[in-house]
Amino acid sequence: MRHQLFIDGQFVGALSGETQPTLNPHDNSVIAHVAMAGRADVDLAVAAAQRAFPAWSRMPAAERGRILLKLADLIEANAEELARLESLDTGHPLRDSRMLDVPRTAACYRYFGGMADKFQGETIPVEAGFLNYTLREPVGVVGQVVPWNFPLMFTSWKMAPALAAGNTIVMKPAEITPLSSLKIAELMAQAGMPAGVVNILPGLGSVAGQYIAEHPGIAKIAFTGSTATGKRVVQASAGNLKKVQLELGGKGANIVFEDANLAAAVNGAAWAIFHNQGQACIAGSRLMLHEKIADAFLEKFIPLAQSIRLGNPMDETTEMGPLTSALHQQRVLAYVDVARSEGGELLAGGKPPAAADLAKGCYVEPTIVRASSWQDRVAQEEVFGPFVTVLTFKDDAQALQIANGTDYGLGSGLWTANLQRAHRFARDLQVGMVWINSYKRVNPGSPFGGVGQSGYGREMGFDAMREYTQVKSVWVNVDAQIAPHYPR
Repeated sequence: MRHQLFIDGQFVGALSGETQPTLNPHDNSVIAHVAMAGRADVDLAVAAAQRAFPAWSRMPAAERGRILLKLADLIEANAEELARLESLDTGHPLRDSRMLDVPRTAACYRYFGGMADKFQGETIPVEAGFLNYTLREPVGVVGQVVPWNFPLMFTSWKMAPALAAGNTIVMKPAEITPLSSLKIAELMAQAGMPAGVVNILPGLGSVAGQYIAEHPGIAKIAFTGSTATGKRVVQASAGNLKKVQLELGGKGANIVFEDANLAAAVNGAAWAIFHNQGQACIAGSRLMLHEKIADAFLEKFIPLAQSIRLGNPMDETTEMGPLTSALHQQRVLAYVDVARSEGGELLAGGKPPAAADLAKGCYVEPTIVRASSWQDRVAQEEVFGPFVTVLTFKDDAQALQIANGTDYGLGSGLWTANLQRAHRFARDLQVGMVWINSYKRVNPGSPFGGVGQSGYGREMGFDAMREYTQVKSVWVNVDAQIAPHYPR
């Protein structure tokens, strides 16, 4: 199990010698003591990335792609180790890590490995006598900061397009879940990634993360995390006007209309909020029900939520594991008191499970709250846990008003048999992603990102490659008879 910093192709201790325990959220036991990067370690990593950039950016794109494709193969070859490591460190149920996190990680590296030599510029029709074309060039050294909820998968979302485009990287995984990112660094070295191209620095956000955002040697910062921290990243980036990409919080509206397939919507709503214990920025945390079907929906949804099997994430029968830290468990449970203070009704959960074998862990039962108003805090603020707020609406106009009535704008879903309504809501919802008769679907080829307080920029797809490149316009005078504007 790797527990050191990865700088310039080597695993090394932090210069300060500082470490921090990473804990198993099932029982809060120590898994490993992981090195914590400081400012001096960031300087070393940036210098290594700067040295590696000229050769990596000029390497034939197909060769960069070959290395990423080899990495995808190695991820699949080490799938069981990666899945178990991710579940141990984060609390993801093992079956989810096996069936979702690891395959999606490999698929993302494979997608961008294939795209590396297929991303091209344009020829632009300008005035006669001139050829004008564009070059897509890597921005340089990229700083990347990923959160603790999907650390393995987010390494691929961030690093794959950046590497395919020819950038070099200094990445900071979350200090509480760094283990799978360090394993990926090991596999990258095995895949033939040149030293210095990727540097991975576990460390505190207030120290290493802050300095990465500030660093004058970093040309772009890509951050996934809370909206409050994202705003601080923007402020820190101003020193050298580095390019900024933000994927921030969400308060996803999951809208069920009166004509929806109720069974599909109930199951989809459970997936939308309870997968990964609700620790997802795109979670369907606002469940909006048409008043005609609200009671019938809840009669099925509440028992389904109560039937979800909580347990040790390493148990293959577990359907929902612990939250990733004790601090976050306390934060989620505090919203139960917030809901009650606002006149909300607790319909299910709202407490840790009673089972003795889960008492030491960071568990919270699937929680359902009916809010008194769509403007309540529990209907406006991101809880980021297995906590869904139920709201009702009377017609399409009110549904759209409620759905768009937050500062966030990441993703929304809707369940309806009305094709016209589906397309109208897809157009009018103020979000970056819309799911129709589904929820929380992602694919390496499909752009992922939001608007408003959910950030800007896009992960995945051709849009991600654009995020990690800059455009150069080249003009060529192809007609020797064209004189300069000012004759001698």
